[in-house]
Parts: sequence; structure tokens; C-alpha cells
Amino acid sequence: MNRYNSLIGLLILFFSCNFCFSQSSEELWLSYSQPLNNKLKETYTSKIKHIQIKTFSETGEIIKTELQMLATKMLDTSISFTSTTPQIIIAKIDNLDSKFKQKINSQSLVNNESFIIQTITVHQKDLLIITGKTDISLLYGTYCFIKQLQLHKDISSISITDSPKIQLRILNHWDNLDGTVERGYAGFSIWDWHLLPGFKKEIYYEYARANASIGINGTVLNNVNSNAYILTSPYLQKVKTLADIFRPYGIKVYLTARFSAPIELGKLPTADPLNEEVIQWWKSKISEIYKEIPDFGGFLIKANSEGQPGPNTYGRSHVEGANMLATLLEPYQGVVMWRAFVYSEQQSEDRAKQAFNEFAPFDGAFKENVLVQVKNGPIDFQPREPYHPLFGAMPKTSLMMEFQITQEYLGQGSHLVFLPKLYEEVLSTDTYAKGKGSTIAKIIDGELYQDHRITGMAGVANIGTETNWTGHPFAQANWYGFGRQAWDPTTSAESIAKEWLSMTFTTDSLFIQQMTPLLINSREAVVNYMTPLGLHHIMNAEHHYGPGPWIANMSRPDWNSIYYHRADSLGLGFDRTQTGSNALEQYPKEIQEQFSNIHTIPEAYLLWFYHVPWDFKMKNGHTLWYTMAWYYQQGVNEVKNMQQTWEHMQPYVNNDIYQDTRMLLEIQYSEAQWWRNACLLYFQQFAKMPLPEFIPEIPHTLDYYKALKFPYAPGIHPSWN
Repeated sequence: MNRYNSLIGLLILFFSCNFCFSQSSEELWLSYSQPLNNKLKETYTSKIKHIQIKTFSETGEIIKTELQMLATKMLDTSISFTSTTPQIIIAKIDNLDSKFKQKINSQSLVNNESFIIQTITVHQKDLLIITGKTDISLLYGTYCFIKQLQLHKDISSISITDSPKIQLRILNHWDNLDGTVERGYAGFSIWDWHLLPGFKKEIYYEYARANASIGINGTVLNNVNSNAYILTSPYLQKVKTLADIFRPYGIKVYLTARFSAPIELGKLPTADPLNEEVIQWWKSKISEIYKEIPDFGGFLIKANSEGQPGPNTYGRSHVEGANMLATLLEPYQGVVMWRAFVYSEQQSEDRAKQAFNEFAPFDGAFKENVLVQVKNGPIDFQPREPYHPLFGAMPKTSLMMEFQITQEYLGQGSHLVFLPKLYEEVLSTDTYAKGKGSTIAKIIDGELYQDHRITGMAGVANIGTETNWTGHPFAQANWYGFGRQAWDPTTSAESIAKEWLSMTFTTDSLFIQQMTPLLINSREAVVNYMTPLGLHHIMNAEHHYGPGPWIANMSRPDWNSIYYHRADSLGLGFDRTQTGSNALEQYPKEIQEQFSNIHTIPEAYLLWFYHVPWDFKMKNGHTLWYTMAWYYQQGVNEVKNMQQTWEHMQPYVNNDIYQDTRMLLEIQYSEAQWWRNACLLYFQQFAKMPLPEFIPEIPHTLDYYKALKFPYAPGIHPSWN
């Protein structure tokens, strides 16, 4: 308890010394720096002077600290938590006085994370109630109430009832035990394993606070390309420390378990999931974990993919591997998140088909506490790809969406790309699984198949030791947006953009009106200057940064750009129709009917499903070659527009954020041109057509662009295969 009281004092001291432009990148969207006019400040101050918190848990102390922080920084006041005549009561529904409880619709509290914020009238005076079934629901309700103040909303007659639509809302950290982060572009891992368990860094509490504020309730601490040593007793003590810190914030810890751990740690000759010694080893290890961490969430497993060990190694199926672990976790209410990212060592006819072929036949065979974790698309977190066909194809299996928050293929730490727009595009896609309107959001939140016991969404984290957490200042919006859409997958990207901008910078309407379109359009810009019209995986294969459409000579023939774009003298694109790999047959008939005609397929996916002649007439009346060049140039133009918009934003943000973003946009503009020049020069040698007149003269030759390599990229680590 004393820690929280001390924290209040430190925060008050920090805020009192802060400069007049108090935006702080360290504080993320919780800086409480939005300037208020005098009338609004007076109104808010008068309504939050006296608050009663009817819980004495650690979570209750967190709520108290957060409200005092808000009052100190935003309102320059303090709160009395001892008044007998409070203006706000924060209490679990069962602890409310009956005269208050009868005015609350407690039936709307549908689960232990639901909350109600409601103004009621008692003795002709307004009283604001924040309630729910658990302390965690009170924490979520408090953050929601605070957000209303950050957004300068009218709270005089506030009435909000909310509940998460998805149960498991989890960050996947691809953090290694040596402190590096695979595909991490914001410094090193925030987990200091060397100093744990004894040293509890303040950043762990700040991390939990940020996640709780957006409803994230789980974290996988280590890389999917896992190291078995995370399961050893010394490391479990370190994990326990983090679990103890996160628990009052409603966050469970999970671990990625290496499937071959019984061999590497238990010295067994096999990791066969049906071997009795192997089963006993896992049973003992799971018992050890739960003895230390009673609310341990469970395991994330990457198996038989990119060289990782798994049940296929022993002639067993994914079901047999997942169910073995699930059976052992079941008594503890633990879960298995089994990734469907399964690219085998053998050459396949089409890499995009493998996950469907390996998992769809097992629909209904997985235990109830298994979630099959599926990437949003069938290849690998591309700037744009069609949705993964497993969504809608496994109605008897709990499918968990896996998004990437870190920008592996989208400019990494250099480019401004607002990913909630990508998430929204995927989540709103209609799979026709149970007729029109069967969106992916309805599949993963359980609405479409209501017999599913567990629902989940995972995001590969973009968090590191950089001062601003995410490297690029605007990459914070992707962390925030993931949390919001994991809570409710129908949340629009536009509403998220406006919220994040308002909470992070200012509610000034001129700022919001200009910056919202910049964020919303940023993802389309990167698609245009990297992979327009359905092109995919033409990045440099070594580090996925920068163009590499010429990459061919690798040991894995399905891991190179030429495999995907198939450029030749006849055309461009991967034929996935009946005349090619027929990956299209994995999709429902409604999509097959639209996509099986080259004239009716959405042009955004044209080169994903067709090998298209260079002189093919597009819907705009121009050739494929002309249109592709137009998109590349349009992407460059859009980044220039982003730069021009940002030039006018200096009055609204502090100088450090302004200058950092300005320099990063300069890099993005330069690299958008790099992408355009390299790709058009490479494809031109096949198209044998002149560049359209709107393309500026390209400096240098194709050989020059081929020579532009990055021998080292952050996030590449020997554990990556």
C-alpha cells in the first residue's frame, strides 16, 4: 500500500516541475496534459472534489492514485477520499447501498469486466456511480471516466455501460532472454531478466497501467521462437515477480513454451506428446508454475514452423500436441494458444495454402481450452493481404486473431502507419460463413458461433526501452488502437484516431480535423508505395526493410520475392485461381464467385490471385503497368502530403515530438521514393514499357538500388529462423 502513496507524491512533484507544454511521450495517452478552458476546468473540479472508493485492495489503491494524478495534472487540485458526502462513489455492485443499487441496472453487468458509469439523483443531488462486479471492472470504469475528461466531454448526466466483447486481449512480446527483441524497433526488451526477481523497475508498473487503461488483460512475456530456459525454476521466480505486479491491473502472464523443453530441460530422449514420460514432465512443470503463479494464463506455442520443434517431428498432429498441454492445463483453468503459422521446411505448391490445409481438417478436434491463433492474412503481416481463409472454415474451434502491432513489413520504426485502419479492414471483412454479415469480428468475439467457450485477440507488441516506448511517436497509436479493438472489434479506426490524438496531444478541433485524415490515410499510402494491387512479400528477405523484388537465390525457394510476384515477360502476379495453385478454393463460394473473374475481383487483390498481362486494361482504362506506376507515385505523393500537414502542427505539440516526427517523415518520404524507383526499374525490365509521364526521372540504375542493403537490422537475432 505504501508504494502507491509514495507514487502519488512523486507524481505530484513531477507534474509541478513540468514545463508549460506538458505533453510527455513517456506518459503515452495518459499524460493528462490537455489544456482546459476556465469554465470546463471549474466544472470538472467541482464534480470530483469528493470521491469514495469502497474497496481496500491494491486495485483500489491504483484507482485512487490514478484519480489523484488526473486531478493534480489536469485540474491543479486535489481530491478528498474521506468525505461522508461524496460526489462520486466507486464500489462493486454488491457493496453499493441498496438505495443506490436499485437505481442501477445491474443486469447489464454481463461479466466480471463489465462496468457502469451512471449519474443518479439522491435527495435532489446528483451522484456519480462507477460500479461493476469486481475490482478490475472498477478500474476499467475509472479509466473510462477519466477518458471522458480527457476528451472534454459533458459529465453532468453521464451514463455509460460497457463490457469487453473478447475475453483474452493479449500482447505477444517477441522478447528474447538476452534482452533483444525480434522484430522490435523501439530498443531492447523492457524485461530486465538479469535484475529480476529482486529489482522491480517502475517501468513494469507503468506498462501495466497503460495496458489496463485500454483493457488489455494478458501478456506473453517471451518470443514465439522460444528459449526453453524460461521454464526453469530461476526464471519462473522472475516471471512470478512480474505476475505479482500485473495482477492488481487485471493482467495475467503467459509464456511461450518450447515444445522440445522435455529434451532440453528434462533430458528426455523425446518430446513426443503421447509419450508418458513427456506427459509427466509437462504435468510436473505446469504444477510448478501454478504453485508460484496461481493465476498463470497458459502457453503460447509455435510448433513445426520455421524450424521450431513440434508434434509433427514425432509423427503426431497439431491436435495431439495442443490437446496434451490443454489437458494438463485444464484443472488450473489455463489455456493453450496454438499458432497456425506453420511454414514447413518442405517446398509447398503455395505457401498461402499450408495453414488451411493443416488445420481446417481438425475442426472440432481441439479441446475447449485451446485457441488456434491465426494471423490476419495467409502469408505474413503484409501491408495488405486477403483475410486468412481459416476464419469461417473452423466453426467448431475457437480462433484467436493475431495482429502485428510492431511494423515488421510496414517501415519498422521509421514510417508513420496507423494500423487500426488495417485491423478495421480485416475485422469488418465478410466471410459469409453463416450467410451475409458473417464478419471476422463476429467470428472472433463469439457472436457467430456462440458455443465457443473462449474468445481472444493477440497483438505482437511494439514496446521497447525507447523513452517513448515505441520508437516512432505515432506508433503509440497502434498499441492504443489494438487495445481498443481487442475490447470491441467493431470500434472504428476513425474514432480511435480522434481519441488517441485528443488524449495524447490536444482536443483542439483544428488539430484533430487535420491529423485524423493523416492517420487514417497513412496505411493506404504505405500499401501504395510498397505493394500496390495485391503485390506481397517483395521486401528485402534478410530483414524485411526496404524493397527487394529481385531476391531469388535463397535456400528456401518459397522465401523470396520472385516466388511471390512471378514477374516475367508475360505479366506479373501469383495465379491462385483454378489455373494456378487454386488457393482461392479455400474461401467461401461467395468470394470465389467474385474473385474468380479477373474483371470483378477487387483490384486491391488483383496480383495476389492473378498473373496479369502488363498491357491488361484496368478499370481506369489504363494498362496494368501504367496503373501500378500511378499507385507507386500516389504513395510518394501521400507521404509528401503528410509532411505538409505536419508542418502546420508545431503549435499543438511539444518541440521534441514535432522535430522527431518531422525527421521521421523526411526518412519516410525518401524511402517511399526508394521503393517506387527500385520496384518500377525492376519490373520495367519485364514489362518493357516506358515509365509514364507522371513519374519523375529516376536517379541511378537498378544495380544502384540492388546495392542499397542494410547488413544489420534491429530485431534480427540468432533465434530467428
